[in-house]
Amino acid sequence: MPALSRADQPAREGSATTLKPDPATQNPNSAEIILLADGGGGERTQTLIRRIIQDRLSNPILDRLDDSASLTIPEQELAFTTDSYVVDPVFFPGGDIGKLAACGTINDLVMQGATPRYLSLGLILEEGLPLPDLERILDSLAQVTRQTGVLVVTGDTKVVERGSGHGIFINTAGIGVRLAQHDMHVANARAGDALIISGTLGDHGAAIMSARLHQQSELLSDVAPLWDLLAPLLREIPDLRCLRDPTRGGLAAALCDIATRTRLALRVREAALPIRPEVRGVCQLLGLDPLNVANEGKALIICPASAAARALDLLRAHPLGQQAALIGTVSEQPAGLALLETSAGGERIIQMPLGEDLPRIC
Repeated sequence: MPALSRADQPAREGSATTLKPDPATQNPNSAEIILLADGGGGERTQTLIRRIIQDRLSNPILDRLDDSASLTIPEQELAFTTDSYVVDPVFFPGGDIGKLAACGTINDLVMQGATPRYLSLGLILEEGLPLPDLERILDSLAQVTRQTGVLVVTGDTKVVERGSGHGIFINTAGIGVRLAQHDMHVANARAGDALIISGTLGDHGAAIMSARLHQQSELLSDVAPLWDLLAPLLREIPDLRCLRDPTRGGLAAALCDIATRTRLALRVREAALPIRPEVRGVCQLLGLDPLNVANEGKALIICPASAAARALDLLRAHPLGQQAALIGTVSEQPAGLALLETSAGGERIIQMPLGEDLPRIC
């Protein structure tokens, strides 16, 4: 992690958030944009780290600025995940790439029944990125980590030539502590189980596409950290089977993956699916199936049918779960398939999406 090294660190200076001008550049506004020199490992890199990154994410572990973080988590089972974020545009209705990078990795941990504890932060910055944009992105990320009690404890920063990086890419890895009573593997699913979705489908993907098309819309991405929403289920429903976040590929990809891996059938009722009219409108315009559209603040929950009512009560008690719905059931046959019971009374196979209908959605 050379870009967060501790070598030759001067004392931190106040709360200034601009870099010193680079005398090697002819750009009079160089103090307000990212330059290649900011990734070179020298004084400008250290200033970028201290004043732009560390000031926003400061905690005792990160502030050591060692090449790796030393963590003490005695005799506990850990969950460990990583994800990269290349969303276009980086600012979108309801969020930005910073909020997305924090929430996405935190939610991957939550889906394993783990309390999120630590994140790493890798930044790939394009030369010319305005510093106010970087500050805004880091502020969003920091707000999520404060909200969830998660610490960013290590990281790295690189700068690529203008035209090579679309502004900013982010990688975050996460560590969480597994709750002892829960193993959230899809193999836990059983015939007769209930399928629950924690809220409306397709909001993130539809908001991104509306932003790309410059459409006037009230749609907002659903990007949000899900620990506070799902922790009550993990604590109060001991036989909770499985949690999945239907991100890329949407609900369709999550259902098909579980059906294939368990050799069970997952049936959902079209009439029970919570989908906003605005999302349906965007999908109709673009020829997309809302089931295939990404979500960034929803969970697919599999639990015993006997626990479904309690699960819905717990979800609906939280602002993020007020649109939670029982959408279907698990059965033995036809093995390995996800099926949609249509509003017209028929049934069709839900196909695994072949690729990305919406590239760079997260």
